[in-house]
Amino acid sequence: MPQEIDEKEMYSFAMNMNQLEAENRLLKATVGQLKSELDNFKSTPLMVCEIKDILGKEAIIKVPNGNAFLVGYSSSIGPLNPGDFVFVEQRNLNIVKKHSALSSFDVEKFVIVEKPDISWNDIGGLKKQIQEIQEVIELPLKKPQIFKRIGITPPKGILLHGSPGTGKTLLAKAVASSTNSTFIEIVGSELVQKFIGEGAKLVKDLFELARSRAPSIVFIDELDAIASQRIEIGTSGEREVQRTFMQLLAEIDGFNSLDNVKIIGCTNRIDILDPAVLRPGRLDRLIEVPLPDAGAITEIFKVHSSRMSLEELNSRKIIKKMEGLSGAEIKAVCTEAGYFAIREKREKVCDDDFFSAIEKIKQKKEDDGSIGMFG
Repeated sequence: MPQEIDEKEMYSFAMNMNQLEAENRLLKATVGQLKSELDNFKSTPLMVCEIKDILGKEAIIKVPNGNAFLVGYSSSIGPLNPGDFVFVEQRNLNIVKKHSALSSFDVEKFVIVEKPDISWNDIGGLKKQIQEIQEVIELPLKKPQIFKRIGITPPKGILLHGSPGTGKTLLAKAVASSTNSTFIEIVGSELVQKFIGEGAKLVKDLFELARSRAPSIVFIDELDAIASQRIEIGTSGEREVQRTFMQLLAEIDGFNSLDNVKIIGCTNRIDILDPAVLRPGRLDRLIEVPLPDAGAITEIFKVHSSRMSLEELNSRKIIKKMEGLSGAEIKAVCTEAGYFAIREKREKVCDDDFFSAIEKIKQKKEDDGSIGMFG
């Protein structure tokens, strides 16, 4: 009997020992983690710097306040290139490691990247422009072997020019959709206004992003903001615009016309563009997108009214009254006509709704120039 009690006590003691040892291991791990976190709080934070140039085993880095320093770095960090970002110690500026996230396309934060779903059928009245874009942009992307066999080089890009709201952006999105290309859109005026000191770098990153997402189409809206005729350089802002423009020209010159990247520039002011961007080998194919004539108005009106619930309309009279309106304004007329019907609690849109809408859009056009919607 006493022997049985001893065995039970021994078993219970062993179980308690195992439990205590497990708890002890857990407590040690917790203490170790807390010490590590405490050391992190005590350690000096690393500074993010940009590599400006590489000179053998040394690098010129730019710190956040704008100053530049020449520092050495270990080969174990890996290859470094101008434009890369690195973590450095704040005291001695020693490079600790490369920041891979920042070195990859910081420009993505500032551009629109999408896969458009607009088809050629969604665009009315621009048959000639569509044909030219298909020949210059679509065909080289879909069938580059044709150009290689013939022995000719297609243009690297095109320039769409014309009044606001005539469908330039729609044309660019439609060709991106038809070629299953990534559509990368950036506005020239925003590039200049928002990123003083960074414009040239962002242009470089923009084209690197385009190459990584190929086939892709780079759409630069308001190209005249960075590519207007060069004047005597005075202010720092003007110098920045020139640096950005020169980087744009360098990027256009730097890739083969049969690469899977095409450029589409867009402007309402072709008269002020610098001839350098329009010379052969750059954006040398100019495509004007004019205000629609009567036939084009009819096609655009059909596109935008096709899904509307309509009474029997006097289409000829409506189209006549819309003369002088852009494609975007015709779309706005259809939208406004629908609102007039909704306000009167009708389920179908009638002639008077369209007439009222036309008057409203024309009045707005007189008040502020042009609505300029949908580019």
